[in-house]
Amino acid sequence: MFLLDDILLSPARGLMFVMREVKKAVDAERATDRRRIMAALTALHRALDDGSISEAEFDTREAELLERLDKMGEGSPENAA
Repeated sequence: MFLLDDILLSPARGLMFVMREVKKAVDAERATDRRRIMAALTALHRALDDGSISEAEFDTREAELLERLDKMGEGSPENAA
């Protein structure tokens, strides 16, 4: 009986394994994207501090980066309250 159960459930277990691996890959990609955006924000602040860019350019580029960061957070479990 248990052997039959194992045979019948193996496709579902395989699918669950694949889904977990896909989730891991998506989470890793999302974390990498967040780090890139945070690094870009840091570089943007440095550029403003050393006078390489104007306040208006800083505001525009910062808003774009923050919008990208906000969009990444939509639908993610860690942002659900």
